[in-house]
Amino acid sequence: MTASKAGKPAADSNAQTPAADPAEMAQRMTQLAERSQKVMLEFMGRHKGEFAENLDPINSGKAMMEAMVLLFSDPAKLMQKQMELWQSYMSLWQQTAQRMMGMESKPVIETPRGDRRFKDEAWNSSLVFDFIKQSYLLSSRFIQHTVGEIDGLNKTDKQKVDFIARQFVEALSPSNFVMTNPEVLRTTIDSKGENLVKGLENLLKDIERGGGDLRISQTDETAFEVGKNIAVTPGKVVFQNEMMQLIQYEPTTETVYRRPLLIVPPWINKFYILDLKPQNSFIKWAVDQGLTVFVVSWVNPTAEYRNKGFTEYMTGGPLAAIDAIEKATGEKDVNAIGYCIGGTLLATTLAWMKAKGDARIKSATYFTTLIDFEDAGELKIFTDDEQITRLETEMQELGYLDGRTMAATFNSLRANDLIWSFVVNNYLLGKDPFPFDLLYWNGDATRMPCAMHSWYLRKLYLENKLIQPGGVEVGGVAIDLSTIDVPTFQISTREDHIAPWKSTFAATQTYSGTMKFVLAGSGHIAGVINPPAANKYGYWTNTKKIKDPDAWYDSATYAEGSWWPEWAKWLSKYGGTKVPARVPGDGGLPALEAAPGSYVLVKST
Repeated sequence: MTASKAGKPAADSNAQTPAADPAEMAQRMTQLAERSQKVMLEFMGRHKGEFAENLDPINSGKAMMEAMVLLFSDPAKLMQKQMELWQSYMSLWQQTAQRMMGMESKPVIETPRGDRRFKDEAWNSSLVFDFIKQSYLLSSRFIQHTVGEIDGLNKTDKQKVDFIARQFVEALSPSNFVMTNPEVLRTTIDSKGENLVKGLENLLKDIERGGGDLRISQTDETAFEVGKNIAVTPGKVVFQNEMMQLIQYEPTTETVYRRPLLIVPPWINKFYILDLKPQNSFIKWAVDQGLTVFVVSWVNPTAEYRNKGFTEYMTGGPLAAIDAIEKATGEKDVNAIGYCIGGTLLATTLAWMKAKGDARIKSATYFTTLIDFEDAGELKIFTDDEQITRLETEMQELGYLDGRTMAATFNSLRANDLIWSFVVNNYLLGKDPFPFDLLYWNGDATRMPCAMHSWYLRKLYLENKLIQPGGVEVGGVAIDLSTIDVPTFQISTREDHIAPWKSTFAATQTYSGTMKFVLAGSGHIAGVINPPAANKYGYWTNTKKIKDPDAWYDSATYAEGSWWPEWAKWLSKYGGTKVPARVPGDGGLPALEAAPGSYVLVKST
């Protein structure tokens, strides 16, 4: 909401409804109080005895204590930081005084690029709110820089301390409070508090929806339906087993490349991130390039899957899919894509196949895939031995990891965007969340079997065994990734907080086949789901064989727009001759049901 020339709020589509009369308001508050009491009693009953162990969910107490000891062991350095902060405050006072006298003055600290917390015009135009904003930004910088420059911590403990510091300063942002957020304060005055009442209703709904735990609504979930307005690329399920359904998509070209394309998505989330809407669907775009596209749609595991491990995901996933594709098309060989952990599985499968003398995968493409977990970003702070043991205890009871647990972890890595922005919108402004297909997908959580997830966390994240030749055994084979000699295309993203690109770069020094490494702009999702029509982000390539990622980047060539056409050009070399387009169900496998199939429709809650 912006101010009009007359000084009154301008009308817009998000204008608040008229305030209720006192009697109606009193009745609503009574009802809310009753609901609040019921929800709190249920929450206390469900979580009795759990609070002590959940006070430190990432096991950071020891790291924080050591950090404080190291910080105060160098009082001169700490005093220097405090003096720098004091000098910044003095500059801010001077800048504010100059503005009060009508003088032009530059901000002492600028709002970071892309920070949407301070987008309301009053954060700049109002002396008071500009002072509050800059004071916060200066304090935030002081805390994070001071903590970040502590020497003597090991890498994991340093990541934990940095993470805690960031969570702290993000939680204390003035945008998160009624009296220090100009938009919320203005809305509260205009609506006579109706927004806060509506916000409390939204809060209670989210707690009730979470079965007693707060489950923040990130989008209007009623606006989307899988198979109706998202995941709508036409196709058929042509094969299924207990681990997955295999979808074959209907062609849109008269001829197709002879060699089919198999996509192995992550099972941490559902496959339709690659098929949200027709205009940003990678699957539809790939079909339009003349490819026969098959996609694995993973099962959403129940307690019966507790003993399913990485081997079962390999044999029941890509290996079973390749067998099925041969029956459906008559083609023995495929090209393959693996996304995130699906890429980790693809690499493991290729090493397994190499040991077995199986060469049916002729090229491999990896989307934001880690095989070396030594520096796996902030996710490493959730994977020390104590935390994994705690998770294993929880998973043993259920047989799986609840999808909401993983979703909460990912959300915490981008708390400003995925937590606090919705606290402000839903609970302080009293608005309903905006319909957004990506956030609908993000909230459509999947479970993970106990055996698989425990093995994955311990062998890969904690022990980093996959990158070591023979470090892990899958399907009776000691895995050696260096034996993989198929042509490889690796796409990583510059701002990836889940698979940091400099860590994914290790693949260039591991596989023995030809490698094309491409670095895209943006992050783990937006950098991958970037259709050419959007003309966003850009990407970097480099024809030189360089071992150091920074040196690779420094000499790389930048190109505007999407990397998809670059990949399609590369893949065309391995697609084979053109053949008449294949219709799902017309080959050796009958159509079982229409895409997106039934497995993807199973909800975790």
